[in-house]
Amino acid sequence: MTDSLPAADVAPLILVDGSSFLFRAFHALPPLTAPDGRPTGAIHGVINMLLRLRREQQPTRMAVVFDAKGPTFRETLYPAYKANRPPLPDDLRVQIEPVHALVRALGFPLLCEAGVEADDVIGTLMAQARARGWPVWVATADKDFAQLVTDGVTLVNTMSNTMLDAAGVKEKYGVRPDQFIDYLTLVGDAVDNVPGVPGCGPKTAAKWLNQWGSLDALLAHAAEIPGKIGESLRAAQAFLPLGRDLVTIRTDCALPVGLDALQLQAPDATAVTALATEFGLNTLRRQFAEAETPAVPAGHPPRAAEPSPPAQGALALSDPAQYTTVLTEAAWQSWREALEQAPIAAFDTETDSLDLFAGRIVGISLAVPGRGAAYVPFDFPEAASTPHLSAEAVLRDLKPWLENPAAPKVLQNAKFDSHMLANQGMTLAGSIFDTMLESYVLDATATRHDMDALAARYLNRQTISFESIAGKGAAMRRFPEIPLAEAVPYAAEDAEVTLQLHETLWPRLVAQPDLQQVYQTIEQPLIPVLVAMERAGVRVDAEELARQGGVLAERIAALAAEAQAIAGRAFNLGSPKQIKELLFDELGLPVSRKTPKGEPSTDEEALQELTDAHPLPGLILAWRSLSKLTSTYIDRLPQEIHPQTGRVHSAFHQAVTATGRLSSSQPNLQNIPIRSEEGRRIRQAFVAEPDHQLVAADYSQIELRIMAHLSGDARLCAAFAAGEDIHRATAAEVFAVAEDAVTADQRRAAKAINFGLIYGMSAFGLARQLGVGRGEAQDYIDRYFARYPGVAAYMEAMRHQARAQGFVRTVFGRRLYLPDIASRNAARRQYAERTAINAPMQGTAADIIKRAMIRLHAELVLPARARMILQVHDELVFEVPEGRLDEVLPVIETGMREAATLAVPLEVGIGVGANWAAAH
Repeated sequence: MTDSLPAADVAPLILVDGSSFLFRAFHALPPLTAPDGRPTGAIHGVINMLLRLRREQQPTRMAVVFDAKGPTFRETLYPAYKANRPPLPDDLRVQIEPVHALVRALGFPLLCEAGVEADDVIGTLMAQARARGWPVWVATADKDFAQLVTDGVTLVNTMSNTMLDAAGVKEKYGVRPDQFIDYLTLVGDAVDNVPGVPGCGPKTAAKWLNQWGSLDALLAHAAEIPGKIGESLRAAQAFLPLGRDLVTIRTDCALPVGLDALQLQAPDATAVTALATEFGLNTLRRQFAEAETPAVPAGHPPRAAEPSPPAQGALALSDPAQYTTVLTEAAWQSWREALEQAPIAAFDTETDSLDLFAGRIVGISLAVPGRGAAYVPFDFPEAASTPHLSAEAVLRDLKPWLENPAAPKVLQNAKFDSHMLANQGMTLAGSIFDTMLESYVLDATATRHDMDALAARYLNRQTISFESIAGKGAAMRRFPEIPLAEAVPYAAEDAEVTLQLHETLWPRLVAQPDLQQVYQTIEQPLIPVLVAMERAGVRVDAEELARQGGVLAERIAALAAEAQAIAGRAFNLGSPKQIKELLFDELGLPVSRKTPKGEPSTDEEALQELTDAHPLPGLILAWRSLSKLTSTYIDRLPQEIHPQTGRVHSAFHQAVTATGRLSSSQPNLQNIPIRSEEGRRIRQAFVAEPDHQLVAADYSQIELRIMAHLSGDARLCAAFAAGEDIHRATAAEVFAVAEDAVTADQRRAAKAINFGLIYGMSAFGLARQLGVGRGEAQDYIDRYFARYPGVAAYMEAMRHQARAQGFVRTVFGRRLYLPDIASRNAARRQYAERTAINAPMQGTAADIIKRAMIRLHAELVLPARARMILQVHDELVFEVPEGRLDEVLPVIETGMREAATLAVPLEVGIGVGANWAAAH
């Protein structure tokens, strides 16, 4: 396999498995809809993949082949062929004809031949092309086509951007392409209901074919195959010739057209524009509408304190030569005037550093509907000999617009630009449309949310990468070192693409009011909150960390010495290879888990399962835990103390997790262990400034309370409403005893059940956690659901909802998509079902704490009564002047309690101390 699609010396004939494209697009994309509500996800995906192929490879001959309706010759051979396939989903069926119409309108030859499958049409065209000496690319994700690979025939996977030749087939499947039909015959095809040899998987099939060379040779020696698998082979022997016929792609079909009819045609711009308008394909519509008539900006509403969502504009630049470089005062004033008159505009900064406080703006880019995009450089290599504008003058001119609450602005990752502007004494204000967050709210799992990924997904466009102009590694240039000829296209494109993304994404949010509400009331207002929190940072006591590091170093050395003494020899406790050799090869401990390569696993779960069998796994786990604490926090945190502020400034990210929870990096403060004494002790190094105290406020059992709200279970809601100890109350229900008779072990079991079930824990997992038999654990679960039937009903409803629509919702309307909910892989499907149960609780908890942060930022941070410095899971940490504690603590508690109104009360625990540990 290779990692790219190189151009051939002779342009290949590209044969597209349209049916494969259709199914992949349908399952890969979120449920997009046309203006009239019809589903369009598959249409978007298929058309984007085809246009990308044509744009990148520029073929002259190409065909898109779809399966026709009705039976094929294979049903005649074997009536049970594909008999177990479910009917096409209605949402997919209604998209087939629009896809066909668009394919034809775009000038792609389309074939759809009755009586045979698309595979057979492609196989026949491939054979005809090879007879003429043409190279052939088959664009598909269907493994069956590996049988067609030969010299001059290559499979192309447009999703992974890889190619599969004969060597790649051998590497991937373990057999040559000429053996692949026999391979498929042995393995069978559950999707097409073609039985193979029961119990014969890919590895066995490859082993047999490598040993005997072919299916016929294998069958000639079938009597020699030992064991149950040999019996299965001999039992299947009578069917295998028919099975081989069914999995063989035909290469000799009679087709109504020949190769000469596969010339790409010019698109019918009128037809494409009409279809794109009908189905809401806005990027495609703009492209072809502009091919017919000059671009005219669409209207935007007038500015207002709370403007309506802007309509889609008409910005369509693709030629970097059209970007404007603004070097003179006259040119700048012209752009400034356009900016101030525009109903909306995109803005971006280029800087000399990503440092939160040291970053300096070296240029700005702008995009205005109808005018295009421009870059205003301040610092660049030619600056010494080229007249240009000063940063101070331009930013001074920009300040009224940037801080104008009535001026809508579009940015990509507005939090970063806010930091850079803050370094210049400016505050970004007004209606801020952040395309990163727009994409994240639409579908957190669909793609990464950086600009390059969004442009590829939503605009079908490859943007200029920073690495391509700056280089990488030690040779990487800072932005002020990049000549204007390279810097201008990169910088101006940022603004242009950002505006185009907004014009594409915002209408989709507006069409789904629940998601628009999540963006406007949670994610967008959170931007300035996170900016303030990141700039505040937290004070870290490096001397305390050094003291703890010395203690941990002694313990780590003692654990290593003890482990080596038990082993009877020296070994590296940090080497998985040496641990594997010691535990499994020398000591002969049982192998419970394996790596993807089939080697015994030495990961945490594997070693945990061996702790009862031998003392070494437990010592190795303890050594790893302390070593990780040392490298991740003890050694790293002092290095993160900023020289200008003397504090650690972690970055908090909105657009990373699928559930809406914030994540942090540089350093990651979300993962400081709190279950171990050593992990809790690290929090002692997070300290308050003199004459201040740290206040830690966290929600008590918030996900269980959300479960009570979502499930509406009467007993669970009543327990929370009465302020009961929920774990004791659950123990009383499950074990049928009075609450005052609940033992410590029963409460511990109830706590494991309460938290385990909301994460989809099985009886096996609960049994392991409690140290009881699987049957006893299942009995606990059954009794729990019998006492709390509303919880059981909620869980089943979430599974059904996820399967029906592909997503679940939080209380506030955030959608949590589950791409694997219909996966054929049972493990992935079951994981998606567990996620469907838990994600609404995690997501709602994330929404609640974000709402609390927004409120407390307004009530405490902006009036400078306190600083919000950390958010970790369900906890907020503030730094408060000692003289203000009495007035601030009630505000924190009330703000967090009232961040949401649920069927049960929210409880907030608050602690105060000189350091983070003491505040708990």
